[in-house]
Amino acid sequence: MKLNVRKGDTVLMIAGKDKGKTGKVTACNPDGGRVVVEGCNIITKHTKPRGANQPGGINKMSGPVDVSNVQIICPSCNKATRVAHKLEGDKKIRVCNKCGASLEPKKAEKKAKKAKADKAEAATEEVAEKKTAKKPAAKKTATKKPAAEKKAEATETDANGGEN
Repeated sequence: MKLNVRKGDTVLMIAGKDKGKTGKVTACNPDGGRVVVEGCNIITKHTKPRGANQPGGINKMSGPVDVSNVQIICPSCNKATRVAHKLEGDKKIRVCNKCGASLEPKKAEKKAKKAKADKAEAATEEVAEKKTAKKPAAKKTATKKPAAEKKAEATETDANGGEN
């Protein structure tokens, strides 16, 4: 089963005992069509002690809910919305059905921008390395000869014609 909800999405509970609550999706199970929303569908789990490191007790945790009981909250219009799909280039992205804004996480966009920036930076570094590799070689040869010639000329003039 294909889910329109992904890990990290903010969703609204539209059915069940937690109707009206919002939370972040912490896990998805596409095969079962269920999602785990933090702070919703709290269940108690009794654990048996398993040695000195794991004491027993009663743990409260979020349980899975059916994906049909949640609705995505659009980050741009802050409304619960259904998901539409749109093709951008060769990628199929999720968009808000009300305002048309992208529902894709900002991380993916930042990663893409960062990758482009890294490529551009690497290219500029290569160009800079090539330029610096050429310039110092030219400077070294140009600066060594005149400095040596100046010293030789200075010593010759001092030895030959300091005070004539």
